[in-house]
Amino acid sequence: MGTKLYIKTYGCQMNEYDSDKTVDILKEKKGVELTNDVKDADIILLNTCSIRDKAESKVYSELGRLNKLKEKNPNLKIGVGGCVATQEGSNIKKRAPYVDLIYGPQTLHRVSDLLDIDPNKGIKAIDITFPIEEKFDSLPKPTIGGPSSYVAIMEGCSKYCSFCVVPYTRGDEVSRKPEQIFDEVARLAEQGVCEITFLGQNVNSYKMPYKDRILRLSDLIEITSHIDGIERIRYTTSHPLDMTDDLIEAYQYIPQLVSQLHLPVQSGSNKILEKMKRNYTIDIFHDAVQRIKSFRPDLRVSSDFIVGFPGESHDDFMETMDLVNEIEFDSSFSFIYSKRPGTPASKLEDMTPLEEKKERLNTLQDRLNHFHRNHSKSMVGSIQRCLVTGIAKKRSDQLQARTECNRVVNFDLENIGFIGKLVDIEITEALSYSLLGTLHNPRGKI
Repeated sequence: MGTKLYIKTYGCQMNEYDSDKTVDILKEKKGVELTNDVKDADIILLNTCSIRDKAESKVYSELGRLNKLKEKNPNLKIGVGGCVATQEGSNIKKRAPYVDLIYGPQTLHRVSDLLDIDPNKGIKAIDITFPIEEKFDSLPKPTIGGPSSYVAIMEGCSKYCSFCVVPYTRGDEVSRKPEQIFDEVARLAEQGVCEITFLGQNVNSYKMPYKDRILRLSDLIEITSHIDGIERIRYTTSHPLDMTDDLIEAYQYIPQLVSQLHLPVQSGSNKILEKMKRNYTIDIFHDAVQRIKSFRPDLRVSSDFIVGFPGESHDDFMETMDLVNEIEFDSSFSFIYSKRPGTPASKLEDMTPLEEKKERLNTLQDRLNHFHRNHSKSMVGSIQRCLVTGIAKKRSDQLQARTECNRVVNFDLENIGFIGKLVDIEITEALSYSLLGTLHNPRGKI
């Protein structure tokens, strides 16, 4: 029997991508087998996220539970990776001395070597440096688990928003070489992937020299659209400051670029945006959305919102609600502000009671859910081009697919060969968190 690996991932799509690459590396170098049973594992890795409140305490609680497994099996290897690993560093060893290795988001390619370090020799298996380019150069050939795949094109962040810990845990922005990106996309396409999602903390800040020109995200999208087999292109997460003319105009002439945009706004108040050091105004945000909608009237926009940021008044919050009502956001993420250690915002005076913040959050989420439901209902009776991703989660006699705006659609299983294909589905019913549909022209071409 081979070495069994259990990996638990917290946080964003970038962490999911990092976990997938870590698994690929350890399969290649250690011959590991992935297991879903933590009690059955020889190696346990926690790929952590430090964006939200109490992230560190949650990791230490999880480590406490894992220590009981190590007491029963002293040969068990436990590792902590990701942003909490970078933030906490050797403190993890102090609080949880049974942890065998600690690595940051940019050193996942060194996990195999860290696992080989003998703790009895007094060497600490800790690497939380920032060799981002080395990481990209060391990634293994991509493997897939479905028709859709993430491709990281840049990492880190140089925006330094006052509330955000990412620049401190992932480093400044570094873009990946175009040759590596195109090679990865082509290999994925050869394996049957037809939908690509470009990833980065500020994915639309991508900029790299290529031959005799400078490539931006719009160029990556345009070139990728010509790779055989790629029929859908997404990107996340973008920043309003980097919604440049070339990227906005890509919606006019690249049909593979989906009519869905995730563009975090955080607040509808210019005063709060200034405190957040977002460096744009609501007018800039609004202009970018409306210009894309001029090319794609059916565009669905999702966003991120922080409620109760220090200094946010009732009027500031109502400006956020005004923006929500105007844009009619779809499937957005909203949270109460939480202090992150070492960030400038953590030093700001915060006078708003927690109960008031909770009321604001409930008001915001109710309105966001209202628009989400309305958008779903408006799709009933329409024909949607959907990517079939597999068997439905709750019914084995149905297939599951996703629309351009990323809604789940379940429909009767007629042909298992539809998995991994784009099909036309007529939406028949809108449920709370999914849609029901039937194949449109099922005897026609897929």
